[in-house]
Amino acid sequence: MKRIAALAVSALAIVFGLTQAPTPAASAATGRAAATFDVMDYGAKADGSTNDTGAIEKAINAANAAGGGTVEFPSGQYKSKNTVHLKSNVTLQLDSGATIQGSSADTYDKPESNPNDDYQDYGHSHFHNAMFYGDKLTNIGFTGSGTIDGAGNLITGNPDSGEADKIISLTRCKGLTLSGITLRRGGHFAALINGCDNVTSDHLTIDTASDRDGWNIISTTNVTVTNANIAANDDALVFKSDYALGAKLSNGHVKVRDSKLSAKCCNALMFGSETCGDFTDYDFQGITINGADKSGLGMVSMDGSNISDVHYRDITMTGVHSPIMMKIGTRKRCGNNPGVGHISNVTFDNITGTGNSPSFSPTLWGESGSNHISDITFNKVNLTVPGGNDTMSTGVPSNDAKEYNPKSIGTRPAFGWYLHNADRITFTDSSVRFADDDGRPAVIANAASGLKFDHFTAERGDDSPADVMFQSVSGYCVSDSANTSGGALRISASGSTEGCA
Repeated sequence: MKRIAALAVSALAIVFGLTQAPTPAASAATGRAAATFDVMDYGAKADGSTNDTGAIEKAINAANAAGGGTVEFPSGQYKSKNTVHLKSNVTLQLDSGATIQGSSADTYDKPESNPNDDYQDYGHSHFHNAMFYGDKLTNIGFTGSGTIDGAGNLITGNPDSGEADKIISLTRCKGLTLSGITLRRGGHFAALINGCDNVTSDHLTIDTASDRDGWNIISTTNVTVTNANIAANDDALVFKSDYALGAKLSNGHVKVRDSKLSAKCCNALMFGSETCGDFTDYDFQGITINGADKSGLGMVSMDGSNISDVHYRDITMTGVHSPIMMKIGTRKRCGNNPGVGHISNVTFDNITGTGNSPSFSPTLWGESGSNHISDITFNKVNLTVPGGNDTMSTGVPSNDAKEYNPKSIGTRPAFGWYLHNADRITFTDSSVRFADDDGRPAVIANAASGLKFDHFTAERGDDSPADVMFQSVSGYCVSDSANTSGGALRISASGSTEGCA
């Protein structure tokens, strides 16, 4: 009755000119003003115990049938015990104080069958078992300032029938907005999108530090993410391309700006490990990374993809085990019989990183033959690693070519940069230092060519055999470079120099 009375008073106020009627947003589908559909008007109780899924779907269906609209969730606790099926031209708006909660009732949609299961992990292969699911939708969104909380009821491993392992699961969507809201305790994924295009996100908060992944953006193009704050246990913000949709799909035209990331166990800002389709045109700027037990900035090509035209600028990392990790592997887990991939044309500008233990030296690891990592530029990249190792063999460490984690390569014989099968790598106005004295060289390059170090600073270990070692390197240049005390770098080389002009 109070709600009806309030609506009546509001209507009278508009009639007598005391207030202005709200101007609804235009419907993307029709161009007409889009209406708002309050879930309370469709039977939602928002009492934290009643199953409100039916009411939510009624509101979504009404908005879709009207040609598009906004489904509004006023402040309250909405229990959703079943999968909500999204529809085109519908935006879910969570008002301040509104929380949609996951359930332990095990009544979510069961995982669908997928003939391509073998090419990626189970969680990537199945999409129906989620709190919110949609396929082949256009112009959909999650906005406002409320929260969707799995409430500890979503599965971080492989779910049984009726269990959900993700909050938002979208495939082959066009036009997605994911802004303002908070996703919490998402199970395996807070958000998983695959095969989508035209994605916009601003001021999205994800807290899955007690669960697993933050946001997996898979086989998706034309993405803009600004002001994200993602704290994950597994990967925080990760770009992948798998074979879950039965095809090798392209990825790219992505911008990420002014965001904060952390990953307790794994990677903060990552490409892979699923890397089936090619990646191109990525621009990361103004990123703060606070903790990553694997890579701060990680990039691997494991399944045949070519990764190129990627640019990192103005990034600060603290508490990362591996500040920068780039690797080409030969897992080849892709349904189109892939070859070995490539990584090329990647730039790093104004990057500061501080590592912690157990540490993995910053690494560029290519494959042999024509699959070297190539054309990588580091400008004003300053890294401080823990150090503390004794002098060791400077031979090539072990490598598991089918594994992508930093630990898949044995202890690097350099405390700083280790470059293997890498061509045309340039360091300018950059440095590498250690927190504790280290007996290894600052840099070792092996089976490489076209290496340039200009105004490069390396800290010298008391017992290190050299500052920079070139092993079977064709063409290198070290100019205007020094150790942290200002002395000349000690260079040990087997290879040829080239002009520094």
